[in-house]
Amino acid sequence: MDAEQIFTTGQQALMLLLLVSAPVLVTVLVIGLVVSVFQAATQLNEATLSFVPKIVGAIAVLAVAGPWMLSTLVEFVRESLMSIPGAVG
Repeated sequence: MDAEQIFTTGQQALMLLLLVSAPVLVTVLVIGLVVSVFQAATQLNEATLSFVPKIVGAIAVLAVAGPWMLSTLVEFVRESLMSIPGAVG
């Protein structure tokens, strides 16, 4: 296995990580932005006010997109494990 194959595999893994984590991160980002605008408009400076909606949003996204995330990660690991014999010999 040469350096190019290692870097390609690493690049694929990082892109997959970004793709799988994006739905949760975007949801939490949008919820945080909305709560921050609400806090600024009403002048409520409560730190825990943004925590609960973010957790609920993240759990909702994981419930909806979780099976897709898991199947994508399992497929990548399966392909990685199946490519080991070709890379070694």
